[in-house]
Amino acid sequence: MPLTPTDEIVRRARAAGVGVGAFNVLQLEHAQAIVAGAEAADRPVVLQISENTVRYHGALEPVALASLAVARAAKVPVAVHLDHAENPDLVREAVTLGLGSVMFDASKLPYAENVAATREVVEHCHQHGVWVEAELGEIGGKGGAHTPGVRTDPEEALAFVTATGVDALAVAVGSAHQMVTRDAVLDFDLIARLREAVDTPLVLHGSSGVSDADLAAAISAGMTKVNVSTHLNKAFTQAIRTHLAEHPTAFDPRHYLTPARTAVAQEVSHLLTVLSPS
Repeated sequence: MPLTPTDEIVRRARAAGVGVGAFNVLQLEHAQAIVAGAEAADRPVVLQISENTVRYHGALEPVALASLAVARAAKVPVAVHLDHAENPDLVREAVTLGLGSVMFDASKLPYAENVAATREVVEHCHQHGVWVEAELGEIGGKGGAHTPGVRTDPEEALAFVTATGVDALAVAVGSAHQMVTRDAVLDFDLIARLREAVDTPLVLHGSSGVSDADLAAAISAGMTKVNVSTHLNKAFTQAIRTHLAEHPTAFDPRHYLTPARTAVAQEVSHLLTVLSPS
């Protein structure tokens, strides 16, 4: 199946009133597992590559090309997305490599500088048919600008979207990055007010900390794209720990990465049916 643009996946989900799962790729096994889970659920999916993962690999190209190859071989629609890029040069490289969307994060900058930097990225990406997500109102758990307790103001969100021309907006409504427990308390009323205020799809970051019931409620309130990373990493690592505990003399990584990949695929399949139940 040809690579599917993120815009198409998100637009269809929004029109249907369902959510889109966007899952972070740390290595090839993650990309394979995420697509396997999407195929099992028969749902579209977004593969995300963060700037942190780019640093881990030392470059964007190897992990991006691998993810694109896995996406093109999928039996369901799959998009490949650059997540939380703070460096405009990395955004331009992603565009050149063929990624269909980027999330440009200038939220650590003062508001006016955030607007100016984001607008410049949007202009470049739109010239190449690339969809842009940006952030206003910091999501907790990353330090610096990402301060827990911050909430996105609907009026400021409208002003930001209007000034930058972004295609989707990541908003702060109570979730936090890198949560290992699923007890985040979302502000569903704020989600509804943000949905009413802006006409672009809303994105929930830090969704690993949100329960299944609250993920479904967030979609009903107005969220569309839902980002998950830590929850999958927990499943991946736990499967490895279990295998090594049961096979203490194991040394071939393929033997413990295989159950890890299966565990992630199962979680992806489950979460996709939570976000898009029909």
